[in-house]
Amino acid sequence: MSPSFKTDIKKYLGFVTRFILPVTFTVLLLVYLFHKVDFSSMFQLLKHGVDYWWILLAMLISVVSHISRAARWRLQLNALGIKPPFMAICCSIFGCYALNLVFPRLGELWRCTYIASKKKSSFSTVFGSMLADRMADTLMVLMLLVVCLIVAAPALNVFLNKYPLGRDFIHLISQFWFWAAVAGGLILLFCLFYFLKNNVVVVKFKNIFKEIWEGITVIMKMKGRFLFIVLSFCIWGCYFIQLYVAFYAFDFTRALCHGPGMAFGFTPCLVAFVLSAISMAVPSNGGLGPWNIAIMFALAIYGVSDDQGTAFSMLQWSGQTVMLIILGIFTMIYISLSKPVASHQKSDLAETFDELRKKEI
Repeated sequence: MSPSFKTDIKKYLGFVTRFILPVTFTVLLLVYLFHKVDFSSMFQLLKHGVDYWWILLAMLISVVSHISRAARWRLQLNALGIKPPFMAICCSIFGCYALNLVFPRLGELWRCTYIASKKKSSFSTVFGSMLADRMADTLMVLMLLVVCLIVAAPALNVFLNKYPLGRDFIHLISQFWFWAAVAGGLILLFCLFYFLKNNVVVVKFKNIFKEIWEGITVIMKMKGRFLFIVLSFCIWGCYFIQLYVAFYAFDFTRALCHGPGMAFGFTPCLVAFVLSAISMAVPSNGGLGPWNIAIMFALAIYGVSDDQGTAFSMLQWSGQTVMLIILGIFTMIYISLSKPVASHQKSDLAETFDELRKKEI
């Protein structure tokens, strides 16, 4: 098999994994989402049953969450000796989410490439800091899930037992072979790195993992660890609040904020928030599909109809998407104007995408 053929296969497989599968998931989930929806009823809700000022407020709160994420990432980058301008970090976050709307998961790679190229830093180290950033998010989701299990256990049990996805997940993690396979994979990986430690490929991967690990572990030894924790709660607090204020945009979700046993709407909002956060693990364009279904399922637990739940989820998702598009346009303008481009030089944006293309190959 020729090297060029192998390269072509790798490129095609990468294209299918990054673009075709997420688009396919998005389309299939949207078909599932809308197959029981009365579009006439949904559009009537969107036309006459919405207070759009609450949606606008949710959009503005989302900007605060992105800026908070940029501030948190700056702590990690500074600890690694990488000190780009704060606006550049903000734009890397804005551009990351905007790019994920079109090319799922590519945004994270782009933001690392942009910051690494801007400061001539190691991509692996910057990528490691991004992984630590995501690991902190995962920890926050797990903490929220624990809180949700305590305050809304009956609702979650209904969700997990009613829908096949929940039942399959419970069945999977209860199987001995699943954990045996995980343990076997870890043992195999350890053996490869131990017994083939002088192999050229293994040495290369070890160097990459070392740089990534440096980016991850910087949280444990950097200055400003307390501020990192504060900003983490700020990010996820903003995520929760923007969903909560959207509850006041519709009569049927506003009623949940005043219903008995609803804790002013915090309990149903928490269930919707946790399920939607977990749904973002499914590859799709900006969460379209899995996020909406999770919100619809969560609201259905509390008596909200499919038409109403779909209207709520689509409007909230659309508001956030519009804001991301605006921030993405702002990012492109900032990158284009942040550095004068000489006639013999490429712009920062062109250099960034050139490096990104090379890494994909």
